[in-house]
Amino acid sequence: MKETENINLLFAINDQFVDQFKVTLYSLYENSSCKNLTIYILQKGLLNRHEEIVNFCQQLGLAYEPVVISKDDFKDAPVSDRYPETIYYRLLAQEYLPQHLSRILYLDADILCLNDLVSLYQMDMDDNLYAAASHVSDKGITDIVNKLRLNNFEAESYFNTGVLLMNLEECRQQINRQLIMDYIAKKGRTLLLPDQDVLNALYGSKTSQIPDEIYNYDARYNVIYFTRSLGEWDLDWVIQNTVFLHFCGKDKPWKKDYKGRYAALYKHYQHKTELFASKN
Repeated sequence: MKETENINLLFAINDQFVDQFKVTLYSLYENSSCKNLTIYILQKGLLNRHEEIVNFCQQLGLAYEPVVISKDDFKDAPVSDRYPETIYYRLLAQEYLPQHLSRILYLDADILCLNDLVSLYQMDMDDNLYAAASHVSDKGITDIVNKLRLNNFEAESYFNTGVLLMNLEECRQQINRQLIMDYIAKKGRTLLLPDQDVLNALYGSKTSQIPDEIYNYDARYNVIYFTRSLGEWDLDWVIQNTVFLHFCGKDKPWKKDYKGRYAALYKHYQHKTELFASKN
């Protein structure tokens, strides 16, 4: 693959998530064996904190490319406080990103990178559009319910879109903007997780499944992971093996009242990020 010497990373944030994005990015830089990272941020209008992002990327020695979305592109998509317009940007990311890119890794900004991501980035995707994980809570009965709800029985599972490896060459050929807009218009506000539901319903069967305990560990379900692994996947195992620790849900580790198992780990990286920024 011609891009193995460079890793393309994609985010979709607003000004309120810049601090969290910086923690995610610092953890990526610290734990990746490849330091040639190019950062793309999908955004509606240039962020007010644009210069802050530019400076931080320069401090890390990373390339930064803002990708500005037209204000009318997603005017008909259902939005709420929990699901802002930015969640839709990844669905049509291939239309906005440079044509020479063949793949990119999308990440939510509530993620810590604990180990090297290169193995995921270099995986063989064949003609699939995406590679993603299904969380432990989505398996079994919940997985069946989602397939019934979305009518996508060909898909391996219900995929979480917080970590999404994108095969951009195939996305440009296979993804239809109008199909996505028509689906959103038809389903409207009945979608539980709008962007995730759309991707699973339309393209779940073209998504390769990757292990969530490695590439998209949901911090809410540490007890389930521990039980599922017969006690193997404890805190030490996660630190040594998990690539992406994902703080899904409403409770977030940067909030003072967060008491999750991995609160200290997040605050550790948060402190290192702030220290790095202040010294450079």
